[in-house]
Parts: sequence; structure tokens; C-alpha cells
Amino acid sequence: MIKYKITKSDDEYKIEVKGHANQNPYGSDIVCASVSTMLIMTYNLIERLGLFRCNITNPVCEEGHFVLHMNYNDNTLKEILDNLSDSLDMLQESYPKNIKSEK
Repeated sequence: MIKYKITKSDDEYKIEVKGHANQNPYGSDIVCASVSTMLIMTYNLIERLGLFRCNITNPVCEEGHFVLHMNYNDNTLKEILDNLSDSLDMLQESYPKNIKSEK
């Protein structure tokens, strides 16, 4: 099961994602592929828009573990991160046996 925890305030955002969905065998697991795509696209968009000027603390991006912790004061960045949070929540609604929020 993939577990994710999102902590946000007016100027801080932290997401941690761990595990594997085990919805299908490795390489054909649509839940793992969806989460990976969401995380990579969000990270790349933040980088492409030059929004990494905010404070990022100890990012982790490895097999089965992703952590992004940042302070921000940019509304565009806040909307991008809220979109990621909403997307993970929607995926959890469709696949509750494979992905779970640790709120």
C-alpha cells in the first residue's frame, strides 16, 4: 500500500509518500504509475517555472519513497501543491485498498 502524508500551512508544505500499491505486478501497477507520474510532473513543473527559489529541506526521490518539504510565499506554487494533494486524494477514493492518506 502507498501511504502519503501532507502537511500544509500558510507558508509551508510537506509531502511524504512511501510504499508500493501492489494493485498489479511490478511494471503494470496503474496506481504506482499514477502516483509516480503525479510526483514527477509536479516536481518538474515547479522546477520549470523557477519556483525552487523557495526554501527546500532535504528532498528525497527514490524507489518507494518521496519527500518534498518547502517554505513558500508564491501563490502559483501553493496552487500547484494543492493540485497534487487533491489528485492524490482523488486516487485514494478510487483505489482505497492501494493508497491511503495518513492525515
